[in-house]
Amino acid sequence: MSQRVEALDSPDDFPTPPWATRALIEYVIDNKEGLSFLTCMEPACGAGHMSKVLHEYFGTVSSSDTFSYGYGPVRDFLVQPYATNAYDWIITNPPFRLAEEFVLRALKVARVGVAILARTVFLESVGRYEGIFEKQPPTKFAQFCERVPMVRGRLEKTATTATGYAWFVWEKSQTTAPILMWIPPCRRDLERDGDYDRPRPVV
Repeated sequence: MSQRVEALDSPDDFPTPPWATRALIEYVIDNKEGLSFLTCMEPACGAGHMSKVLHEYFGTVSSSDTFSYGYGPVRDFLVQPYATNAYDWIITNPPFRLAEEFVLRALKVARVGVAILARTVFLESVGRYEGIFEKQPPTKFAQFCERVPMVRGRLEKTATTATGYAWFVWEKSQTTAPILMWIPPCRRDLERDGDYDRPRPVV
């Protein structure tokens, strides 16, 4: 099977299907009703497909990206100065080759929690174990039972994939051992009319 390899200067733009973001809120994060009082940051927003869904749940959503996609302002999350606990949640689908750096930065910037959508194989590697998981393991590892199809540069309703994805969640108030969970088949229930339209910037 071929493996996806990105150039070092690639924007690594693989938009997240909106239903996969809703699955995080509906099946993984606790107390979804309380999110309307919290702030959220999406620091790899691309064309805004994940941000659009986050606006359905959070009181305030701040979106940005290292590259210009016409949705959020251009800001490099890894170098932009942010205060500690600047946002309640940071939720994103980061460039895979930078996902470890995104997690470490997000854990400093987020007050309540961090959630990243990543390939299941993000669990692997000695480097990520020593850099993150050994001392700061996620509180929840939520594996999709359904495949989450993502293609470069566009949101495609009919796309397919052989790649497995999961939500990696760090909840700062939790001190228990990591929870392994499965996100049940939910695409049919969580897709909405207009999901595959290009989102308009929210100001």
